[in-house]
Amino acid sequence: MGKKAYKYDKVLCKKFGKRVCFLRKELGITQEELAFRTNISTSYLSAIEHGITDTTISTVKRLSKALSVKFVDLFNF
Repeated sequence: MGKKAYKYDKVLCKKFGKRVCFLRKELGITQEELAFRTNISTSYLSAIEHGITDTTISTVKRLSKALSVKFVDLFNF
């Protein structure tokens, strides 16, 4: 059995990233601060905000906590 390739949903990733960026700016914090609060790199957070990468459920959970919103609110586009 080989590796199974999957395609991520680019539209969903873009919308999610824009939502994270919007909420971060609403709080008045930098990417560096949010990355620190969620224990991810600034470059990874930037890739999330630009919709370049998919992310994990655990990262979404940490983002929701750091942004002081419910998990589901990150998907309220």
